[in-house]
Amino acid sequence: MKTYLILAGRVLLTLLVVAGSVLIGRELWNHYMNEPWTRDARVRADVISVAPDVSGLVSEVSVRDNQAVNKGDLLFRVDSERFRIALDQSDAALASRVAALDQARRDVERYQQLKEVVSRKSKEEAETTLAQAEADHRKALSDRALAKLNLDRSEVRAAANGIVTNLSLQAGDYVASGKAVVALVDTDSLHVEGYFEETKLPRIQIGAPVTIRLMGQPGHLHGRVTSIAAAIEDRERTTGNGLLANINPTFTWVRLAQRVPVRIEVTEPSSDHRLIAGLTATVEIGPQEKRSAQAAISSPATDGAITR
Repeated sequence: MKTYLILAGRVLLTLLVVAGSVLIGRELWNHYMNEPWTRDARVRADVISVAPDVSGLVSEVSVRDNQAVNKGDLLFRVDSERFRIALDQSDAALASRVAALDQARRDVERYQQLKEVVSRKSKEEAETTLAQAEADHRKALSDRALAKLNLDRSEVRAAANGIVTNLSLQAGDYVASGKAVVALVDTDSLHVEGYFEETKLPRIQIGAPVTIRLMGQPGHLHGRVTSIAAAIEDRERTTGNGLLANINPTFTWVRLAQRVPVRIEVTEPSSDHRLIAGLTATVEIGPQEKRSAQAAISSPATDGAITR
């Protein structure tokens, strides 16, 4: 009897261990294979390529590398002396056109008062001269506005709040109109992009809560799903224009699920975390009650061991 109880206890213990292993294995399989989470995520931000609208020598650089700036802050100046001279010339030309226009108006008024004495041809010539003077005046106004615009554009200012990065511009450098010389990271656009397998997309909903863990930084951030990419690059075609997201699969010799970018907004930023565009992140999408269970399964010790 005693032997039977011992044997039954061992069998029961074995069954419990097997059942527990099956449940744990099932949870691990569901977590790693089905639930929408990935370690293939990056911190992203819009980078503004700052280019001058006028060409010339740089007379002043007002920012340093990695300096935070606000929208409208001065970044650098292009030597404005020639633009001031052009504005003075435009002012002089405008004054001349104004004088010619006033004279033409007086001539037309005089001929109208002497309409019985002056010939019709003379009146028509005076009216034509007035029309030409009005056109010249409008052109002089446009030239003056353009000269003023060029002078204003010799001061290049930040188009958004951000951080100047990788700055190599120096006073004395020659800059060309339309050629980018400064990179400005738009800090208001900082977000996280998670590259999820296409098989996980049915479980991802717009507005779903997200837990974000940055590699090498303790703790986590909270966010929400704001959008899912509408298209990705088709590698089977050679006519791609390079404008669509192109995420390489982990292995190219087997058929893997394509990865689709999912944009995530950080809703609860923390001063303990430094958001730098390009950092690696792990993101987990799901209801609040699932986050703690996922965090327990995905321990920091395994971070980077499996790429999802």
